[in-house]
Amino acid sequence: MTTETGVVGRHKRLLAVGAAAGIVLFGLGAFALVPNQPSSDQNNEAPIERPFQLAALDSKTPRMLENGAPFSFADLVERVSPAVVTINVEEEETQQSAAAQLQNLPPQLRQFLAPFGDGQQAQPRRGISMGSGFIINKDGLVVTNNHVVEGGKKITVKLPDGRQFEGKLVGSDAATDVALVKIKSDKPLPTVEFGDDRGVRVGDWVVAVGNPYGLSNTVTAGIVSSIGRAIGNGPYTDFIQIDAPINRGNSGGPTFDLRGQVIGMNSMIFSPSGGSVGIGFAIPSSTIHDVVNQLLAHGHVTRGWLGVQIQPITPDIATSLGLASPKGAIIQQVVADSPAAKAGLAQGDIVTAINGKGVEDARDLTRHIAALQAGEKASLTVNRQDQVKTITVTIASRKEEKLAANEPAAPPSAPLHVANVMGLGLVAITPDARRAYNIDNDINGVLITKVDPNSDAAQNGVQPGDVLVSVSRAPVKTPADVQGRIAEAKSAGRKSVLLLVNGQGGQLYFTSDINQT
Repeated sequence: MTTETGVVGRHKRLLAVGAAAGIVLFGLGAFALVPNQPSSDQNNEAPIERPFQLAALDSKTPRMLENGAPFSFADLVERVSPAVVTINVEEEETQQSAAAQLQNLPPQLRQFLAPFGDGQQAQPRRGISMGSGFIINKDGLVVTNNHVVEGGKKITVKLPDGRQFEGKLVGSDAATDVALVKIKSDKPLPTVEFGDDRGVRVGDWVVAVGNPYGLSNTVTAGIVSSIGRAIGNGPYTDFIQIDAPINRGNSGGPTFDLRGQVIGMNSMIFSPSGGSVGIGFAIPSSTIHDVVNQLLAHGHVTRGWLGVQIQPITPDIATSLGLASPKGAIIQQVVADSPAAKAGLAQGDIVTAINGKGVEDARDLTRHIAALQAGEKASLTVNRQDQVKTITVTIASRKEEKLAANEPAAPPSAPLHVANVMGLGLVAITPDARRAYNIDNDINGVLITKVDPNSDAAQNGVQPGDVLVSVSRAPVKTPADVQGRIAEAKSAGRKSVLLLVNGQGGQLYFTSDINQT
């Protein structure tokens, strides 16, 4: 898996599909919405000076009765429910004209139904989606999911006591699926407070309150099933998994601990049918409050940018490099003129710590970098060819980038002398080979012309036309270089080597058995 230390886009409703089991991961909003582009003047009210804080953990507050189970959730629900709101979002949808709809039919049906077409142009119509949210201060700041309000033309916030307010989007962050809405009220509003999810343990009781299927103030209870869940939504959120039943419309609703503090926000479910099967995911409160503070201050979220493509260290990679453990993140590629390039980071470096704190994997490094501000300095501990170095880098602000896709490789115009190594056909890259295979001038290495379907390379998606960039983190330019690196690995008693290949999907590290032919 390749990870970039920057913002990762997210799907709005259908996030992942298990092909074999037909299992679907859904955002919990009622409808998928059009992407929202909030304008820069959306947060032109006076900012709130004090940032929101997580409530301190209080070990003296009892969570259970003596028999190990709560007697009732009623007191908790009575206290927090007034601050849990229903959010209705209106959007404009374009209805196809009759003539346009006819074009989607088979020709024989188009001919038969054509006389009944009215020829009218597409007319806009109003669509409404519903979700949940919760009020975090008496002045009317409401937290919800980005996918609940995304693309909305009008936001209406309804309280359990029947009061309704028009909401104004302060800002949103698609990468974490957090949004902040402001409402105005003449009277102080009921509120809930953030708890600290870092004190949550698997097995703790939780209570979810929300608006499933439009049924406002629905309360369910369950336990924390797991923590730190990475579910393919990007590198910035590790979800809390809960088994309290949540369904569509619960999106943006809070998950409470037994103190009545918000320790998460319901966002997605894992389900074969779209209904609850007891596997739900909540965004941790620590992530929410960090995003909310940035939205209050700027109307948007900024993240630190290092300028590298990275991937995790697998046990196979660790073994091939003689590392003691599969921890850290290996740099696949350094972006030109980036903070990483200016600081001297290099392809093949393994980042093991940042500011003295160990890096577990690629996601961990991404989150650490994203949490830093532009202009802030970070000290990276890296393993470079088995030597430990400390490199200081000045972080920049992450900006959206567009990556051009490679065109499919064309066959060579002339036969080339091929060396067979580890199930790969290898040749030196000549000017003719660059033209034949459409290899950019800034890509150096050894051209792969054949791939044994039973090889480790084939299992990792390598194809003819890809370029072998390095072996054991050392650059190679000829097949002889590759054979030399393999000989060195054999002399060191290793059974595999680490290969870096540049292909149509980018650059990828993987290990290969050196005894393959």
